[in-house]
Amino acid sequence: MNVVDFWIRSWTSDDLPAARRLLTSGAEAEWNFDAPVDDEELLQVLHRIAAFADKVTVVARTDAIDGSALVYDLDAPFGTARMVEFLAVEDDRIQEVRHVYDVTAIDRYFPGLYSN
Repeated sequence: MNVVDFWIRSWTSDDLPAARRLLTSGAEAEWNFDAPVDDEELLQVLHRIAAFADKVTVVARTDAIDGSALVYDLDAPFGTARMVEFLAVEDDRIQEVRHVYDVTAIDRYFPGLYSN
């Protein structure tokens, strides 16, 4: 199993220690939420998604030599939100994680997801 497969399986099953081991020290994290992000806050949001979502599904994936782009459907009790994830991978470790969320749907179906 490659690092991207392991990353997907780890965070979607709420295994944050496994997901954390894939991140390099000082891994860059960015998202389009109106809140600052670092790797720990990113993992906490992924934990909240995994804990609250009925199902997380990869609906599209494009792999490159140095990473992957993934599109997820996040099925919540009252609707589905979409997230796009870009992973930069080097030496079987994740160097960068970039998330683009459908913020309108996230606020509607996952209220308080990224509030501190």
